[in-house]
Amino acid sequence: MRILITGICGFVGSTLARGLRESWPDWEIVGLDNFVRAGSETNRRTLREGGVKLYHGDVRNPSDLETLPRCDWIIEAAANPSVLAGVDGKTSSRQLIEHNLIGTISVLELAKQWRCGFTMLSTSRVYSIRALADIPVETQADRFVPGTQAPATGRTAQRLAETNDATRNTQHATPIPGFSPNGIAEDFSTEPPLSLYGSSKRASELLASEYAESFDLPVSILRCGVLAGPGQFGKIDQGIFSYWIHSWRGKRPLKYIGFNGSGLQVRDCLHARDLLPLVAQQIQSPRPDAPRVVNVSGGSSHSASLRQLSAWCAERFGPHEVAAEAKERPFDVPWLVLDSGLATRTWGWKPQTPLASIWTEIAEHAEKNPDWLDVSAD
Repeated sequence: MRILITGICGFVGSTLARGLRESWPDWEIVGLDNFVRAGSETNRRTLREGGVKLYHGDVRNPSDLETLPRCDWIIEAAANPSVLAGVDGKTSSRQLIEHNLIGTISVLELAKQWRCGFTMLSTSRVYSIRALADIPVETQADRFVPGTQAPATGRTAQRLAETNDATRNTQHATPIPGFSPNGIAEDFSTEPPLSLYGSSKRASELLASEYAESFDLPVSILRCGVLAGPGQFGKIDQGIFSYWIHSWRGKRPLKYIGFNGSGLQVRDCLHARDLLPLVAQQIQSPRPDAPRVVNVSGGSSHSASLRQLSAWCAERFGPHEVAAEAKERPFDVPWLVLDSGLATRTWGWKPQTPLASIWTEIAEHAEKNPDWLDVSAD
């Protein structure tokens, strides 16, 4: 079995490559990366030392794929993973679409040529911003939780404040399709606006599904929650748990943004290596009857607010001041937790690494690599 991982020197790609090499040593792992991302050279060295064959190339350039050896399965982990990409002035919208959509098309064409399987790592950001903002939340201790009242903060609260009580109660008495206290399920709205990042990934999902049907290819789409773990690159918009822990340890500036600067916004957290059992099972035993799209995340049991993360950091590293900015950014939502129940029912998959253990591993990495944010930040 030969597996190709695109974006192999990124955090998720390298984590999967090392895990597959360790647990399935008879599989050959090859990887493609353009090595542009800061920090990728560190992963490049360790992967080579672990016996992974690396190729320098860019998924946006079909000619870069022509020299790759034929593989039995492709794991598509090459993407610009920032929800602010294309609108923050650091990456152009064209660059984002080329990375996340045109690149996927190139790799899908390769899968068609090789007649091989395809796993796409997608994102929770394919779910509708407006529908997410309409989920009612309440404050419980130091975090937001799903509630039955009008949202406590943000654009939804402002909008509802302009309506009368009867309208407000009627709106939130109506169930929201795809939502439960367990999280966001796969049938939750994916209608725009999503963000340019989310739309590029959603378009890639649709194309991957069309290729599967048109060319009879085994295709799996994994919508991931917030992935985390030691060695994650230092970017506030791409791995908030890792960034926060590294910044706290280094006494770097931190800020609660939006929601009145409360730090109550909640995300789920999944160790990247916990993807391995599901990915390997789908490669070893593809199931045509299985749902093509599944959520994979830490879920409600592995979720936390920034304020809860700060409390953990303070206990581990000592106190540190966090600034507050009430103004929200365009794609901020107060509560985003994925429900992975479909993956559990279909594949028997569940997250394995407890939340505290994920944070501890990141903290240990931060202590051993005090300059990590400088090394890995663009």
